[in-house]
Amino acid sequence: MSERFARGASRYAYTLMRIVVGLAFAQHGAQKLFGVLGGGGSVEMLSLMGLAGAIELVGGLLVAVGLLTRLAAFICSGQMAAAYFMAHAGRSFWPIENGGELAVLFCFVFLYIASRGGGPLSLGGSG
Repeated sequence: MSERFARGASRYAYTLMRIVVGLAFAQHGAQKLFGVLGGGGSVEMLSLMGLAGAIELVGGLLVAVGLLTRLAAFICSGQMAAAYFMAHAGRSFWPIENGGELAVLFCFVFLYIASRGGGPLSLGGSG
């Protein structure tokens, strides 16, 4: 693969990653809020899980479409960091042992997206 092709393709690979990650995250919110996609049932909206579901659904969709990307991704990253320490870290130090690897991955991917912005093919431009 030529260096020039790789540089040009990386912009669109980033956009594809942003869209897929945002939509995957939004699915978790849909599970919590509406009990769909294999969710066990909807949670109370005015609860910590309701807030988490709202951040996941709205934040994930904003990241996917590239609107307010930096802010939405930063909030999603923070939510995943909080979720990791509240729900997983007490079980074991290692994410693979405590079931928190998805929270860690989402946290750092969203942190990267927050640092980079929407990129090409985003509704909000590069920010």
